[in-house]
Amino acid sequence: MKRKVVLTCAVTGDGPIHPKYPDYPVTAEQISDACIEAAEAGASVVHIHGRDPATGNGDRSPEVFRRIVELVRKKNSDILINLTTGMGATFVPDPENEGIPHQTTDVGTAAERVGHVAELKPAICTLDATTMNLEGGIAGAPDCVFMNTPGKLRDMGELIRKAGVKPEIEVFNPGDILLARRLIENGHIDQPPLFQICLGVKWSAPADAKTLLYMKDLLPANAIWSAFGISRWQMEIVAMSTILGGHCRVGLEDNIYLERGVFATNGQLVERASRIIRDLGCEVATPQEAREIFGMAANG
Repeated sequence: MKRKVVLTCAVTGDGPIHPKYPDYPVTAEQISDACIEAAEAGASVVHIHGRDPATGNGDRSPEVFRRIVELVRKKNSDILINLTTGMGATFVPDPENEGIPHQTTDVGTAAERVGHVAELKPAICTLDATTMNLEGGIAGAPDCVFMNTPGKLRDMGELIRKAGVKPEIEVFNPGDILLARRLIENGHIDQPPLFQICLGVKWSAPADAKTLLYMKDLLPANAIWSAFGISRWQMEIVAMSTILGGHCRVGLEDNIYLERGVFATNGQLVERASRIIRDLGCEVATPQEAREIFGMAANG
């Protein structure tokens, strides 16, 4: 029997939008349509961020997530929904005095960052077990820190568990895995853990085979894991993760191109990844098969 690979599509993200990309998903309707497009192309899971429909900027308000999830569930009740909890973790030091926060700082409490998950009960939500540097420079934005302290992660983990949702532990560096293992050992995250290895983000772990192998080997023995690479490494990591026994993620959050100068859609990225998975002798899991692989109930 061929191995089933869970394929996630991260349809929009919350980062700056390429000014030349046509019709990037911004409104709740556009984001939900992107989720349906990804599902019809074969994705098992859709990973969702919210955006302000007027400005296109990331928006973590509960009403934005509520509307997106309502539309997705109305159009497709099978696809697994994966909601981010990463928004509200951006500490921006004032460039003139890094001891105080810049006005663009957005740091929420654990309850604020998990509130939409507790309300909407998706199948999965992310838990970013990392703190890392992010460069500014876009529209004059200063440098910032994506900040997730051990205590905040502990509190979020407990709230996610109380909501009955499966946390997908996103790790960007080897040390993130060690921190996540401690949270698991201390009982803040249920077994078996689900990990997402995130590669190629600037100033974090590079997207190459050596790094993926090293980080994979740091995971708990019973971990279920997936991996993705951003930008030009997206499909390379699809292939490497499939070969190594993992699951995969693609989507416009991580990469907007099919090839140099050619913009992609979420559906096209899912179709290409699906073809790679099949060509390597595996099959893309259906949403129900994904639920069984992840060991979860039929919610979300």
